[in-house]
Amino acid sequence: MSMAVIGMIAGMALGFAGYFGGFGAFLLVAALGAIGFVVGRFMEGDLEIGDFFRTRDDRRDRRGPR
Repeated sequence: MSMAVIGMIAGMALGFAGYFGGFGAFLLVAALGAIGFVVGRFMEGDLEIGDFFRTRDDRRDRRGPR
């Protein structure tokens, strides 16, 4: 499935939630979708937990000398 189709499905889900459930439902669906996206990236191996907890100095050191 292409990223465009996935984006369209996500947009439709947010639209339905906003229309039928109001703004609170829209925010809930958006937040759960973002959490699901991050968990999916973890499961695929694209993200590591340490990526969220490194300091700026650690990130700079990983790039190597300039």
